[in-house]
Amino acid sequence: MLIANRGEIAVRVARTCREMGLRTVAIYSDADRAALHVRSCDEAVRVGPPASRESYLVIENVIAASKATGADAVHPGYGFLSENAKFARACAAAGITFIGPPPEAMDEMGEKTRARRKAIEAGVPVVPGMKEPIPEGGEAAAKKYAVSIGYPIMLKAAAGGGGKGMRLVADPKDFDSALATAQREAASSFGDARVYIEKAVARPRHVEIQVFADTQGNCIWLGERECSVQRRHQKVIEETPSAVVTPELRSEMGRVAVNAAKAVKYVGAGTCEFLVDGNTRNFYFLEMNTRLQVEHPVTEWCTGLDLVRWQIEVAAGARLPWTQDDVLRNLHGHAMEARLYAEDPAKNFLPSPGTILELRLAEGPGVRNDCGVESGSEVPRYYDPMIGKLAVWARTREEAIARLRRALGETVVKGITTNVAYLKAVLDLEEFRKGDYDTGLLAHAQDRLLRREKTGDEEIALAAAAIWQFEQDQRAALRQPAASAPDGSAWAVAGRLAALRRSR
Repeated sequence: MLIANRGEIAVRVARTCREMGLRTVAIYSDADRAALHVRSCDEAVRVGPPASRESYLVIENVIAASKATGADAVHPGYGFLSENAKFARACAAAGITFIGPPPEAMDEMGEKTRARRKAIEAGVPVVPGMKEPIPEGGEAAAKKYAVSIGYPIMLKAAAGGGGKGMRLVADPKDFDSALATAQREAASSFGDARVYIEKAVARPRHVEIQVFADTQGNCIWLGERECSVQRRHQKVIEETPSAVVTPELRSEMGRVAVNAAKAVKYVGAGTCEFLVDGNTRNFYFLEMNTRLQVEHPVTEWCTGLDLVRWQIEVAAGARLPWTQDDVLRNLHGHAMEARLYAEDPAKNFLPSPGTILELRLAEGPGVRNDCGVESGSEVPRYYDPMIGKLAVWARTREEAIARLRRALGETVVKGITTNVAYLKAVLDLEEFRKGDYDTGLLAHAQDRLLRREKTGDEEIALAAAAIWQFEQDQRAALRQPAASAPDGSAWAVAGRLAALRRSR
């Protein structure tokens, strides 16, 4: 099987393949030549230069890599080509099994505006918005439409999800710049710059339903995931079950999601995303992601399933091993996931590429790390800066929060800046601990989350930094004579060290 992705999801898929006895092929760009996912597979093929549009998004290169290695199946992971129907058709034309839904279902649900139309036809409530993407040259009409439904509005990528190509616009004067940014981000992430408009819902909670279907017409839901802790529409912390979803609401949202999947003859893993009104608990269909989700580990924790294994088995023609009643009997406990990013919260979350000098991941009961890097890994500047996911399971929500906080405290990443401390601060927010939050939580709490408080350890940290720098200088001094003095004179080395000590 060829894994058409990189980073932590490629490593995670490779693990299941290894358990199933399947040989794997990795693909990589020049920036990922030494990446962990390359060494996690049995073979690896270069697909182009660092830019994703010239490597991971080039269908011809991925198909050629499959043919060159004899791979007869492709797992797309998420992002890149995972929701690209053209890629699924290219796989079929080449005699390669695409581990995902049929291209026809991707056409119906993968493009967000078509999915909205499909949902409306099925009688599912949707948020007011455009039924078609903004056409080329249609910016003026789009601005009039935005005024007609009233600000604030959302600009969303028609071809993808995951928060990419999405912008909240609160004022008409910001429309042009937000549209340009959303289109540019959508083109970079999905190879499709089309964007559409949707009315922004006040105090919304983002709740999604995991569905799974086989080729025999069976389709079930596997519980919900609450994904309302978002920054710039990118999910930061996810959990299941949701603090606001009752058994009755869960059952109704599951029924609607399964009906939506059956309406397009869906096969494999998919996710229906909803906005839940934080006051009335009414819910509205947002979109369907026709792939595995980044946050799938929390569903795996509470069901005990391996969703990647299910994807592979269903693609091979197997029936779903569970009925809906099996799901209800097996859902247990509370799971929570935090996304680890190479970014600096103190610098407006600027990506922090570079070399990871040391990486120590948390361990212990109920702790899982899906990580795409290791000590010595280079975090390139060309891709999403997420380096891994930390997911925990416990009996209750309170225990899960405590466990995730403990695990974050044990996570050590040296050499680059990460958001670990920021994630711990989110867990300490009173609104989050009470479960009383919406998608605006992080924006509203920004001052509290980024506040610099004196801990009393500042002098110790400065002393440690000075010692570290001194040791680096000593190592550099030892390396330099070895390169410049062929005889490796011990007298020269001693002289340089003495000079360094005098300079202190």
